Amino acid sequence: MTESEGLPQRRILVTAQIHEAVADRLRKAGEVVINPGIDPWTREEVEAHARDCDAVMAFMPDRLDAAFFASPGRLKMLACALKGYDNFDIAAAVKAGVRVSIVPDLLTEPTAELAIGLAIGLTRHVRMGDARVRSGAFAGWQPVLYGAGLHRATVAVVGLGKVGRAIVDRLAGFGCARIMGVDPRECDPRVEMASLQAAGADADYVFLAAPLNAATREMIGRQYLSQAKPGQFIVNVGRGSVVDETAIAGALSSGALGGYAADVFAFEDWALADRPKHIPPALGEHPATLFTPHLGSAVASVRLAIEHRAADNILAFLAGRAPPDEIWD
Repeated sequence: MTESEGLPQRRILVTAQIHEAVADRLRKAGEVVINPGIDPWTREEVEAHARDCDAVMAFMPDRLDAAFFASPGRLKMLACALKGYDNFDIAAAVKAGVRVSIVPDLLTEPTAELAIGLAIGLTRHVRMGDARVRSGAFAGWQPVLYGAGLHRATVAVVGLGKVGRAIVDRLAGFGCARIMGVDPRECDPRVEMASLQAAGADADYVFLAAPLNAATREMIGRQYLSQAKPGQFIVNVGRGSVVDETAIAGALSSGALGGYAADVFAFEDWALADRPKHIPPALGEHPATLFTPHLGSAVASVRLAIEHRAADNILAFLAGRAPPDEIWD
């Protein structure tokens, strides 16, 4: 028996391009409408398509809020091909009778790997070193671009969920002098648990792996930075709005902060009505920064696995089974 045998024709929306093997699986369950381009649909386009579909596979740029779920049309299943789901109003979806799933595990390891890569790239001046070689100015070894390393450093990991713990896994091999953990809900016996203020005062490196919520929004702001260890390096792979990007830029300019690396940015946090529209120019232009364009899970095999897992949830629902990764809040 195939995955769709006995099922009536259904309509499935996919808001981004996906692997053909995943699309073929979904087509066995019904008509599949896929965003044909690499540019994300606007919120209005997603909503217009979604109302006429039974299930939606959604991605990071999408947003479905309470206003949409007040009248969701045909939609009964939202499969988020992602882990952090703050762009979707889950409570409103559940209230409207829409089942919701995420992909809880597959993004963890590649995101933690990237966090370590950003830390090394930032503190060893990889960006400036690459530019120096390409400029033609490099004529052999010279005593320039000295940086810092993780060995014998004091490191803090803010957020001890799956990504935070995976970062701790990797830090264990670098010979850090201390690894501190900051999380009001989770703990890890391998780290010294501390408050954000205490960790910030002692840490040479701070890795941000916290989710975005009312308590974490801009928790790395002017007050934190005024009390942080001078010359500290901050690496953000959680959510952009966990930091105040303007305050980060100011701390870099004054020399209070040693460097800032990020894979996530506040303008991406679509659920926030007052989110900025772009990265502050002073931050983007500062030399003591290193940025990647949300590459945390951008490993080909991982992205394919994420798409298949989101499809698993849709196909289970359309077959009358509980989606394996369903969430309720």
